[in-house]
Amino acid sequence: MRIFKSLQKSLFSRLTFLLFFALSAAQANAANLKMDFTVSMENPASGIYQVQLNCSGLETKQTDFKIPVWMPGYYQIMDYASDVMDLKVTDLTGKSVKWERANHNTWRVYNANSSALKISYGVKTSRSFVATNFLTSDHGFIAPPGTFLHVANKINTPATVRIIPYTGWDRVATGLTKMNNESFTFYAEDFDVLYDSPILIGKLEELPSFTVKGVPHYFIGYKLGDFDKAAFIADLKKVVEAAVKVIGDVPFKNYTFIGIGPGRGGIEHINSSAVSFSGSDALNTVDGRRSVLSFLGHEYFHHYNAKRIRPIELGPFDYDNGSKTNMLWVAEGVTTYYDEMLLRWAGLESSEDIFKNFSNTIQSYENSPGRYFQTVSQASYDTWSDGPFGRKEEEVNKTISYYEKGPILAMMLDFKIRHETKNAKTLDDVMRKLYFDYYKKLNRGYTEAEFKIVCEGIAGTKLDEFFSYVYTLTTPDYTKYFDYAGLAIDVSPKPMPGGWLGVKASMQNKILTVHDVEWMSPAWLEGVRRNAVISKINDKPATVDLLNSINKDYKDGDLVKLEILNSKGTVQVPVILGTKRDTSFEITRKPNLSPLQRTIQKSWLRE
Repeated sequence: MRIFKSLQKSLFSRLTFLLFFALSAAQANAANLKMDFTVSMENPASGIYQVQLNCSGLETKQTDFKIPVWMPGYYQIMDYASDVMDLKVTDLTGKSVKWERANHNTWRVYNANSSALKISYGVKTSRSFVATNFLTSDHGFIAPPGTFLHVANKINTPATVRIIPYTGWDRVATGLTKMNNESFTFYAEDFDVLYDSPILIGKLEELPSFTVKGVPHYFIGYKLGDFDKAAFIADLKKVVEAAVKVIGDVPFKNYTFIGIGPGRGGIEHINSSAVSFSGSDALNTVDGRRSVLSFLGHEYFHHYNAKRIRPIELGPFDYDNGSKTNMLWVAEGVTTYYDEMLLRWAGLESSEDIFKNFSNTIQSYENSPGRYFQTVSQASYDTWSDGPFGRKEEEVNKTISYYEKGPILAMMLDFKIRHETKNAKTLDDVMRKLYFDYYKKLNRGYTEAEFKIVCEGIAGTKLDEFFSYVYTLTTPDYTKYFDYAGLAIDVSPKPMPGGWLGVKASMQNKILTVHDVEWMSPAWLEGVRRNAVISKINDKPATVDLLNSINKDYKDGDLVKLEILNSKGTVQVPVILGTKRDTSFEITRKPNLSPLQRTIQKSWLRE
């Protein structure tokens, strides 16, 4: 639309005034609205929290109260609303106020002239998981998106949360700000902060705290276990220091690792992380300790990469539908790369351990048939339906995991940048630029195009070949990129001894039942699938030992006759065995390095 210059100044002035007026009105409304929650647990064994919301400053005759359908950091739709029960709404006099369910996650309240309401409801809990509420006889975990209602379109409203612990429970662990020195009352400047601050309640244990760049870091949890806690905290501090060194800035006043006890998963939050943790099970072995420290380093590095260095779709959040992005290979995959490197940089893992771990990751990705069907950007976008690790339960798994291909690409990008800049720049420089330019200066995430521009700006060259590995099914040129760092990778398929059938099975109720068939193996090509019952092998009663003997005693070209039982009866399935070819993707150091290769390798590994 074209505007004549004589009108442009006038229209601009009017629009500026209207925009200022609208923003002022919105800020006033947000300032008037107050949301005060109280959460109690009168009978923990029931698994039900009691929540009361005192809400004032409402300015409309009807108000929609909503609960999110997902938790930021866990990219899956959660049915939180179905756990809300016995909702009651009254005005300040105790008179009931009409309400009805408006949709799957919205309660419409007809508050008429009442600007203040009391809303009470229960929250049912079930499993011990970092993205769900749970409550047992001895501790509880509050996942805020599944607990606290917000007023539609008023996410910027402050909120207070008062916890009334069950009798004898003496601790509350959370990243929320404590109010007025009250032990169990907390403040969130808006619902983005509230929804990003899980709460653990019970008789909790606290490990020794430590500081990094003057910022205190805490570790508080439930039944942390029996292990050398001083040594563990010393190692964890090294990992945190390595993470902070990448960016150089600590964006919070304190940080809390919240150990929920035995359970599932870990999720990063704005100044905390909720992690399943049982030290007795894991921390008393070398491999177990490394695994736990890598896991904690992953969640910690997320407060940079995902929370602040984030794809633009991940903020403001779409709490009603989920926030889809093609860039989880960066938010999650690059973080997975760093959680490996942090242990090396902290001096807790050898260079050879790093080679082995990345080799295993590449092998897992390359052995997945999904790499022929799904790009890593598609895996990022489709995580809401496929899950973060792909649809591994499906017999024809046409998906991949950004947790596998993401760190591989991150390592290759790091090598490429180091090579092009003669090791003057690294992937760390990309992370820092995204952090300081987009988060600190612009207070927003980056777009896909901006991420590519930043990478190319740091590398000083076009990166079209690299990004083809993100957006197409092109097989990465591992040999080329690893050579930049003076590393060799074995990409030559090697024939395995024995005959290849491609069936894995076990005895179930005294019958041999197939639980996996390798894609495009001889058995697969003949139609053998999961859950098939093999009654005979070469006219002999089928057993696990007999099945395993095929790999040892038979060879390529031999005929194996399977007798399979299905709903139609007995079927004879002849299979001509093949030769399985495996690629190790073993990573080793090259001899006779150039000066640049030697510099890159030593700098990368910090040797």
